[in-house]
Amino acid sequence: MPATQAAPAPLQQATPPRTWRFAVPRYERGPKPRRRVEFWLLVLAAGVTTALYSLASLGQNGRMPLHVYGFLGAVLGLSMIAHLANRWLVPSATPVLLPIATLLNGIGFVEIVRWNVPYAQAQSTWTLISAGLYVATLFFVRRSRDLDRYRYLLLLVAIGLLLSPLIPHVGLDVNGARLWVHLGGQRFQPVEIAKLLLVIFFASYFATSKELLTIPSRRIGNHLYVDPRPLIPIVITWLFAIGILGLENDIGFAMLLFVLFLTLVWTSTGRVIYLVLGLGLLVAGGIFAYHAFPQVHERVAIWLNPWPQANGNGRQIIQGLYSLAAGGVGGTGLGLGAAGRYVYGTTTDMIFAAIGEEMGLLGVAVIVTGFALLVGTGLQVAQRSRTDFARLLAVGLTVILGFQAFFIMGGVLRIVPLTGITLPFIAYGGSSLVANYILIALLMRLSEEAETMPTAGDEAMGTELRAPPLHPSAT
Repeated sequence: MPATQAAPAPLQQATPPRTWRFAVPRYERGPKPRRRVEFWLLVLAAGVTTALYSLASLGQNGRMPLHVYGFLGAVLGLSMIAHLANRWLVPSATPVLLPIATLLNGIGFVEIVRWNVPYAQAQSTWTLISAGLYVATLFFVRRSRDLDRYRYLLLLVAIGLLLSPLIPHVGLDVNGARLWVHLGGQRFQPVEIAKLLLVIFFASYFATSKELLTIPSRRIGNHLYVDPRPLIPIVITWLFAIGILGLENDIGFAMLLFVLFLTLVWTSTGRVIYLVLGLGLLVAGGIFAYHAFPQVHERVAIWLNPWPQANGNGRQIIQGLYSLAAGGVGGTGLGLGAAGRYVYGTTTDMIFAAIGEEMGLLGVAVIVTGFALLVGTGLQVAQRSRTDFARLLAVGLTVILGFQAFFIMGGVLRIVPLTGITLPFIAYGGSSLVANYILIALLMRLSEEAETMPTAGDEAMGTELRAPPLHPSAT
């Protein structure tokens, strides 16, 4: 009689190890097609930046810059630091965001060094700091839901940052707007960081209250209506932030915050009534601000007809239009323009006009296309996100970046009234550069989450692991 064979033990599914929040992720070997694409795009961006830098020196001084290879090495070095961080921390994220931001940053630096060398030196330092904070953001923000947990704490920090320019002996009044804070000999705009924190708070709140703002639950007579009470706290918060920006005469960021709020309301609920009410509030608020705030009245008047103030406050926008017209299609050539001699704010508010003069319509088209690609990629990340919070956060970050660029470029072109906000990645400004690189890092994290396949029990265990590849013998 044959010996009785023991029954095989049932297969047990291996429990994935827990990944702690601040644990250093193991570097995974293997092909990373997206990172290879990103690498070559970064090399191309560094090459284009160096070529533009050399052409500007040739046009201005008639010779090649002596340290061109050192400049190329510095640009490539900073790019590779961020690229290696991407390979380590977000290997599956989109390969487009970082190269475009690097290219825009390089174009802006070339134009800044043309007209203000001390500003260019400071901008290079801020670029180094921004690269470090980009890596730090990817390292510490391992999961987007970690931001969701601290929404009220982030709101308090954002309100504190918004209020800081109003503190006596700390805030600075520059050109009629009290946006700056000076500490230890350095000055920065805290609203640049506050806008990111407000995006996180708004996205978290709308993701939590989405059903309450969408499903009719309040009966009036024989009809059911959406209960508006969940919208009251967020409206109060938004009005408070708008009021602070009004006290600081910050028209640009007040408009930006309004567009952000309206976009997230419409995106989270999909109800047209909120969009109509928001547009009505925009018109009413614009009329009120036009009559209540002298700075708003003046900017609107200059936007409608700057010529009566051609020798006064309208001079900046007029000279910017002349500068764009002088550029034509191909531009006057890098190093051969004259915008910095007569246009106020060539490296800040009017840097778009300076680029249009020296690079012409082609250069302007490159800038607009770059921002369009950033916006399109951000919306693609939002579309592929798996949670409401991640989706709304990606939309909010993209809206902030896209409309900030639109407001300043449209202001130079007289499409909208000119505001004092900076052109992201291009205009001089350390706080703006830091905030926008952190914004790109957050979008990269959201893109990584959207492209990573979740495993069973991921939400319950708090882990974030990719599904292992199938074994060749698996059936």
